Amino acid sequence: MSDPLLQYFRKALPEELAGLLGSQVNRVETAQFRDILEEPLVRVLLGHEHNSETQNVQLKDFSCWSDYIFHRLGLLLGNRQENAPATSEDTPAYRQHLFFLVALASLGAFLQSNVTGPPLPFSSAKVLLPEAINSDSASLAAVRLALALSLTVDGEAAYKLTPNLELLCLADTILTSPPISKHIKPAKWARIRVNFIHQRLLSANAPTLQQSVYDGLKDVEALISDSDPESDLVVSFLLERATIHTHHGFDKLAREDLEKAAKLRHFEFALTGLLGKRTRYQQKDISQLVVLARSADSSITTLNGDGEARPKALDLNDDTLLESISFSERPKLSTDIQDETSLPPSLASIDPENQPQLHPLDSIILLSLASSITNTAPENGLTREETLPYATRVLEGGSSNWQVYSQALLIRSRIEGYKSRTIERGLLQLQAIVDQVIAETTSLDDNAPAPSTFLPRPKDSESAPADIRLLYIYALASPTRWGLEAELAAKWVSLGGLRSALEIYERLQMWAEAALCLAATEREDKARRMVRRQLFHPTAGPDAVVDPDSEAWTGPPREPAPAEAPRLYCILGDMDKDPEMYETAWRVSNQRYARAQRSLARYWYEKRDHAKASLAYSRALKVQQLDHSTWFAYGCVLLELGKFKRAAEAFSRAVQLDDGDAESWSNLAAALLHQGPQNTAETKDEPLNDTLDEESAPTTPTNPQKYKIDALKALKHASRLKHDSYRIWDNVLTVAASLDPPSWSDIVTAQRRIIDLRGATDGEKCIDVRIVAATLNHVASLVADTPPPAETEADADGPADPLNRPGLPRMLVQMFTAITPLITASAPLWHLVARLARLRNRPGAALVAEEKAWRAVVNQPGWEHAVDEGTWKGVVNETLRLVEAYRGLGPLERTEGLGAGAGELVCKEWRFKARSAVRSVLGRAKVGVWEGSEGWEGLQEGMEALKG
Repeated sequence: MSDPLLQYFRKALPEELAGLLGSQVNRVETAQFRDILEEPLVRVLLGHEHNSETQNVQLKDFSCWSDYIFHRLGLLLGNRQENAPATSEDTPAYRQHLFFLVALASLGAFLQSNVTGPPLPFSSAKVLLPEAINSDSASLAAVRLALALSLTVDGEAAYKLTPNLELLCLADTILTSPPISKHIKPAKWARIRVNFIHQRLLSANAPTLQQSVYDGLKDVEALISDSDPESDLVVSFLLERATIHTHHGFDKLAREDLEKAAKLRHFEFALTGLLGKRTRYQQKDISQLVVLARSADSSITTLNGDGEARPKALDLNDDTLLESISFSERPKLSTDIQDETSLPPSLASIDPENQPQLHPLDSIILLSLASSITNTAPENGLTREETLPYATRVLEGGSSNWQVYSQALLIRSRIEGYKSRTIERGLLQLQAIVDQVIAETTSLDDNAPAPSTFLPRPKDSESAPADIRLLYIYALASPTRWGLEAELAAKWVSLGGLRSALEIYERLQMWAEAALCLAATEREDKARRMVRRQLFHPTAGPDAVVDPDSEAWTGPPREPAPAEAPRLYCILGDMDKDPEMYETAWRVSNQRYARAQRSLARYWYEKRDHAKASLAYSRALKVQQLDHSTWFAYGCVLLELGKFKRAAEAFSRAVQLDDGDAESWSNLAAALLHQGPQNTAETKDEPLNDTLDEESAPTTPTNPQKYKIDALKALKHASRLKHDSYRIWDNVLTVAASLDPPSWSDIVTAQRRIIDLRGATDGEKCIDVRIVAATLNHVASLVADTPPPAETEADADGPADPLNRPGLPRMLVQMFTAITPLITASAPLWHLVARLARLRNRPGAALVAEEKAWRAVVNQPGWEHAVDEGTWKGVVNETLRLVEAYRGLGPLERTEGLGAGAGELVCKEWRFKARSAVRSVLGRAKVGVWEGSEGWEGLQEGMEALKG
């Protein structure tokens, strides 16, 4: 098996070239890259030899080696129709296809030397660069530094110590050539790979490269549309595209591609729970998460070379946790499957402790799923628990590919780094992987000693060859050696091992990360000196004679500025709170470093200068229009400025990029609510905010409630995403009630959810009495106007309940069931409960609620001595209301409880209770100051009326 792209190239080869290039294709397929790079025509391209076309082209005439190669390539691929070619090897078609293979070989060699290993058997500098350069270390370093600078895009610098960078630049130069990109169809796919690797070399994603990658994806998708959809070609493309989506944060798109790939491969897997033990001392089996998976292929061939060679997986060696889960339950047999949610037959028979080996492509699907899920919510503990079984399935089932197994170890170590019981193995496994990659990618052709490793270095017979490791590297997107070391350093920082982290960062010359590490330990002075040393000359004297630890580095800026200067200036601005540093970062990046404007915008936002913040965010979005967080922040600034239409557009862009962000949906609703008819004449934005489309003339929507309706839709979407946000549900309640007519079902749903969230802490204060009363009035009118359904039956403890019908009436009853336990001192709420009971033909419950409402008012302390007459009138009115409730409900027949249907009255002694209530109020009022008042007289009259 070989790379699907190479297979596609082989099939697309013209017949007259298939025989001529067959051996070269086989060499690329078997990772014999040196043989390809030493082809006679390739030596002419590289300048080791010359012909009549290239003899006048000299490296000294070009500022960068890539430009030199591009010019020579153009001459070699130029129009040669004037003189008929002497042989087939002199035709443009042959040269184009040969150089395309050179690009693939160069790219493969670059990945072998930086990502997968084993060490390259040759020196790339000696093979690619002229003798005068590779023999002089200073010249070689200067050429590689120039190549690294040439890879800077949008102010984002490539890692300047990238080994063998000339290999990547050669591949990039060849694939950029118009004759090759035009006449060789697979070149578009190879170009995507080069651009994506280039993207991963940068300190952050560059918008220009991102756009180029996604434009290429569209072209390749159209290119392979005629291929067999179930072929490895289509599946590999989907997996590579999913990896690209995950890297750029488009996790939803990534999972869609992974689902398509699994469907095309007929790969079945399920995340389920089975009873088992996780700890050594566990007595009772509990449900454990496990991934059951089976490849459609009946047999999986070993792709590691000899035997089952794979990287070493460290044991857990914990005194509590088992090495792996011990399952006591097996999946149900297929004959026991009763519904569609059960496991399919192919998975039901799998032993969870002895699952079959997966095909490498299927293993990549599981690992990519774990990466995309973790990328969505990296700090969510439950998410980590859900993703770990995917990596565990690949490891315990054993992968048939070395690199796939290494990736599974890496993903598991990342997940285990957050739990106290597994953090030690996670860190040691990451260290072992780092050592393995460094040892496997360090070239042995120089005289440097072999690097030390945490585990014994595997023998050649125990290691996989290069072609096997590179087979799935583009779908896996494994990190580079320095990327892994930086990840290890970040892990040390999280664990408090700052000295170990600093040693790694300084050895890698990652000065920005080292400075951030120092700043986090309150050593900002040293961090500031470290950053300024990269950007400025010493205050006095050359670099060689000053003490770097005491020098302030306040001299003139270095010319030319280092490639990472924009990022370093921003870090300096963060430490000094100096907006001039952000402006400098923007200037040295030729106005392409979006982070500089984002930092500047945050600075002005904190200073409450929203106009300048808006300008900065607008500039950042011109460079990086697919950044969700910037659109969100831009919308917030526009809200502060009162530019609500622009804010709504900004939040609309934000939710288009990430429809799972509840805050963006909530703020979109806020912006829409401010766009009522009174705000349609909003002042047109100044040119500083021209990132968004120019506004048309204000128009009044045909539906005056359009903005409220749209806002409610946005809030409901936000509430689904952030189901536990009390603030969002409160906004749903308010907006739903403001419609005409109100959205009653949304009101009930929102109020019920607010009760669930805040009832335990806020009690009755979380209930909006006015809105609940309006809802009850609506249901009462609805019940009065609509006859009950024919199937309405009497309750077990009473007559037919008019509200016992589907829809809003039943929802209202359920809401009041949750409201009642929360009421303590709110008479209006008890009145609503009483009214609901009357609607349900429950006079006894209604009278009890009225009594509680009266007690809530009467039990208020100090009303008998209060100066405010309104308080006294409230007590009088509540007492008279209770009297009327006794008079109206007491003589009725009880319809609920044990006395229902037996002729028992609700309150046989209702007169006595009513007089007692009035007498108690009069007694307390007499002691106070209200004797003889108007309210006193009203109570006396009520008492006289009860005597009859």
